[in-house]
Amino acid sequence: MQVRNDALAGVLARAQRAGSLPPIFVVASDEALLSLEAQDAIRATARGLGYSERDVLNVDARFDWSKLAESAQALSLFAEKKIVEVRLPSGKPGVAGAKALETHASNAIDGVMTIVSLPRLERRDRQARWVEALEHAGVMVDIDTIERAQLPQWISQRLAKQNQSAGRDALEFMADKVEGNLLAAHQEVAKLALLYPAGQLTLEQVTDSVLNVARYDVFQLPIAMLSGDAARVRKTMVGLEAEGEAIPLVLWAITEELRTLLRIKAHMDAGRPFSVAARENRVWGPRERLFERALARVSADALEAALVRAAETDRLAKGLLTPRTDSNVWLELTELALSFAGPPRSVVQ
Repeated sequence: MQVRNDALAGVLARAQRAGSLPPIFVVASDEALLSLEAQDAIRATARGLGYSERDVLNVDARFDWSKLAESAQALSLFAEKKIVEVRLPSGKPGVAGAKALETHASNAIDGVMTIVSLPRLERRDRQARWVEALEHAGVMVDIDTIERAQLPQWISQRLAKQNQSAGRDALEFMADKVEGNLLAAHQEVAKLALLYPAGQLTLEQVTDSVLNVARYDVFQLPIAMLSGDAARVRKTMVGLEAEGEAIPLVLWAITEELRTLLRIKAHMDAGRPFSVAARENRVWGPRERLFERALARVSADALEAALVRAAETDRLAKGLLTPRTDSNVWLELTELALSFAGPPRSVVQ
């Protein structure tokens, strides 16, 4: 059975009343926030129905698909029901994976509920036998991408959940500032609930909330990097260190851009136009222009080397010294950010 995201709550409510869940849920989405929320809702319902054990299988190119059957069959002595999560970020299980998923779908085990999370599937991928088997055995939750034109309405709905509302001008302002990033929009909406009581929000209140950020915002760091503004990168890193920003968050902000650049670069090397590759990787608006300029000055080898350095920096942040890193983790983070920032440019105050 295939359902839209807004119908999932009804499916879960009926399952709760019946006292049993479908054996399989497939959550297909390119929106990380909405995918996580859908999975959280499924897990919460499952816990209420006695699913007390949970296994998470992160699938990569070297994943051993026999672990899926092992996990489904291995209930502990202290649990009668179990959740098995299969995280398939590529959406491509390969031949062995497709066969394993098809077999798993056709051999549901009592007391085992499986959540398969993956990106939205293209039309041709939906016709694959393993996808049809999963959908036939359970529920496929298809979550649409929230386009820019839909974002003000989405923000309005989120505000309504916390008994707040805003005019069209305020909603458009927020949508412009988050640039299609649903996680950033979610954070801004949550901040408004902390700052103001229930009721109608003014444009001034929304503007003050959105613009009232720390002087050195970790999420502005990737913009400086993509712009090739080395001076701004250095200044931002000094400010983040002085303000005690969490090192894992800074490293995540850097590596997310590296990974996205590398994915787009691979698509372009395979012959896809930049605009198509950018859209498939959820890069649009002002960020699209920044990515295009950044990709013109960095190679795939340089990006891969930067990701290796990021992994070494992560080890250093955890107190594990590596031969090729400095002992100062903030220095390593700065050098990593500068590795594809390009030559210094004047800093716009």
